Amino acid sequence: MSEEMNQEQNVVDVEWEDGTTVRCEIYDVIDFEDKTYALLFPLSGDEVDDDEELIVMQYVEEGEEGYFQSIDDEDEFNKVCDYIQSLEEDDEEE
Repeated sequence: MSEEMNQEQNVVDVEWEDGTTVRCEIYDVIDFEDKTYALLFPLSGDEVDDDEELIVMQYVEEGEEGYFQSIDDEDEFNKVCDYIQSLEEDDEEE
């Protein structure tokens, strides 16, 4: 999976393993259990596509390069999603 990032607009093109590309807006970046994760919203044109689900990917830095990768471990993915949900619940309470 690879991406190109437009830093001015916080937009990234994510290329899936099958070769399809999805343009996404970076909604948030979180740190959890010593790793960094990005929450991405798929775009339709220049607008967030409300019909699409939020995409959660791990952000990895190697040297000066950074990239997003899918979370292949189901337990890790579920832990990250639970953590994100807890953050959303905390925001709703405030």
